[in-house]
Amino acid sequence: MGELIDKIKGNVNEAIGKAKQHSSDPETQAEGAAQELKGKAQQVAGKVKGALGDDI
Repeated sequence: MGELIDKIKGNVNEAIGKAKQHSSDPETQAEGAAQELKGKAQQVAGKVKGALGDDI
């Protein structure tokens, strides 16, 4: 179950991060880039959990 949750959270964070990057505020753009990276990391964590059977 953790695999699915991580993947969903990752997708949401990545989408929000991409949207923030289109802001005219440089600080918001930086937040968006960081949030997008966080989302990508969460997706990777979900894939690892799936491969290992949620035992991590």
